[in-house]
Amino acid sequence: MDLSIAIWILILPFVAFVFTGILNGKLGKKISGLISILSIGGATLLSYYIAFQFFSGSREAVQIELGTWIKFTDSLVVNFGLLLDPISVMMLVVITTVSLMVHIYSTGYMRDEGGYARYFSFLSLFSFSMLGLVLSTNLIQLYIFWELVGASSFLLIGFYYRKPSAIAAAKKAFIVTRFADFGFLVGILLFSFHTGTFNILEVNASSGPAISQDWGGSFLGFSVLSWSLILMFIGGAGKSAMFPFHVWLPDAMEGPTPVSALIHAATMVVAGVYLVARLFPVFALGAPDALEIVAYVGGFTSLLAAILAIVQTDIKKVLAYSTISQIGYMMLALGVSGYGEAGLGFTASMFHLFTHAFFKALLFLGAGSIIHAVHSNEMNDMGGLRKKMPATHITFLIATLAISGIPPFSGFFSKDEILVAAYQSNVLLFGIEYLVAGLTAFYMFRLYFKVFWNKTSTSEVHESPASMTIPMWLLAIGAVFAGFVPFTDWITTDGVPLETHFHWNIAIASVGIALAGIGFAYRLYKSENSRSRNIANVFGSFYQLVIHKFYIDEFYLFVTKGIIFRFVSAPIAWFDKHIVDGFLDLTGNSIVAASVKTKNIQSGEIHQYAYFILMGVLITTMLILYISHGI
Repeated sequence: MDLSIAIWILILPFVAFVFTGILNGKLGKKISGLISILSIGGATLLSYYIAFQFFSGSREAVQIELGTWIKFTDSLVVNFGLLLDPISVMMLVVITTVSLMVHIYSTGYMRDEGGYARYFSFLSLFSFSMLGLVLSTNLIQLYIFWELVGASSFLLIGFYYRKPSAIAAAKKAFIVTRFADFGFLVGILLFSFHTGTFNILEVNASSGPAISQDWGGSFLGFSVLSWSLILMFIGGAGKSAMFPFHVWLPDAMEGPTPVSALIHAATMVVAGVYLVARLFPVFALGAPDALEIVAYVGGFTSLLAAILAIVQTDIKKVLAYSTISQIGYMMLALGVSGYGEAGLGFTASMFHLFTHAFFKALLFLGAGSIIHAVHSNEMNDMGGLRKKMPATHITFLIATLAISGIPPFSGFFSKDEILVAAYQSNVLLFGIEYLVAGLTAFYMFRLYFKVFWNKTSTSEVHESPASMTIPMWLLAIGAVFAGFVPFTDWITTDGVPLETHFHWNIAIASVGIALAGIGFAYRLYKSENSRSRNIANVFGSFYQLVIHKFYIDEFYLFVTKGIIFRFVSAPIAWFDKHIVDGFLDLTGNSIVAASVKTKNIQSGEIHQYAYFILMGVLITTMLILYISHGI
């Protein structure tokens, strides 16, 4: 089985990025889009071929070395290569599939937008970066592509660079994730210093340097290994918008809607989940206390985001908070998971990542179809669209049922496995996720009823073109049938298929609370009424607290502007301007003044030069005579 062709999965989108970027707009819109679609289409076909070859074979990890970049010592070497194992192959399929659907969809959505070729160039760069991340063989290579993902997402979020809110959102995403990535880098350096290697397969081995060695003392109750993994998880929390780094993701909705589908469905925001899964043996066997932190951060984030999603009026921000909540689900599943036969949470997390990619991408593309027709993001400007946009309505409903955990849609199966894993490990976290399941169904059907029912549409809207609806139908097929994939046979913690059983008590209860959430949303939002406003008045100050997102953004602004800028940045800026620059300006001005005073010496008059020479000779002679007689 020759899997070395996997390098072309990286080469194709990179070539498309370079080609469309250099020839920006010179080839015309259709050619630029076609080049990008063909490149990601080729990568998708290769990904499916590799997945078929891999999962029909031994399913053992394959490492393909491409060359050495840096050699610190004989053992500490940074190589560039490709790592193919169950989770990286699964991620290849997910990333290329969603990316291909987004590329095709974008030809219709971005048809009348400026910067068409630039847009597809950025899309190709993002796809290349994300694919490189999941194929990395070592932590340094992973970090390089990690930063490329951040840079390309910055470009995509700020695509409308003439729009101040888009510029602010891009900078916010970049800065917030940079803080988290600093922790990631420190964690990598601390980890590799003690293990003596960057190689992922080596550190994950049960007899490898990470798990088998004694890491010595502890600090604040955590070992050095735990601290290094916690620091790396901070980087993952930033990319995956976990609390307290979640604030960048809702603002990132300022980018084009297809970008939201790509970044927030199966790619950038699941990078943190992938990172923890990538190092899961080290977490589970070497630092279970760090894994517990992952679980509680995931549980708290999923609940916080679900509460915030309930009150949003912007259709894309509802989906943004939904994404944060679902990523929290995945993190929690990893956190409550054991190793080996007890690794149901690991498999459940990867399963939910897989199914979530289809229905969340479909939700964002559906939102883009609605925005494209209504020319507004606000749900209050929508309503009664089910008859005028039937394809969008049906596909959006399928995705809404899937994310709500209604059988037989895909989200039901993956969410049920997460709840089972949580129930077996931590009853408190199970209770939180059980509540979140009900909240998810409520806020998603609140969105559905306000957009497609609620009132009779009088606006002149029409269904989106086939270039937009066909990708939605294809993703809808995934949202329906992805749950039937034999995931527990393919992706486990140790490669041994899991023997899972259907837990009817948990499944029935989770479906029951989801139906309760749907029923409550139906009661409040199917038709125009004042019930929701009355309930908001009942909650009073708490409702205002949620509307203002618990004032977390305001707190960050107070810390950064009110404290750091005022007492740290401003004094440093004053010192730099008045002392450092002032000293340099004084030096330069003094030299200029002295040159003005002495420039007349070089007058160009020969008799003046002769006079100075004669005076110099006389003074020198007198000094010599004086010194010689004085001695």
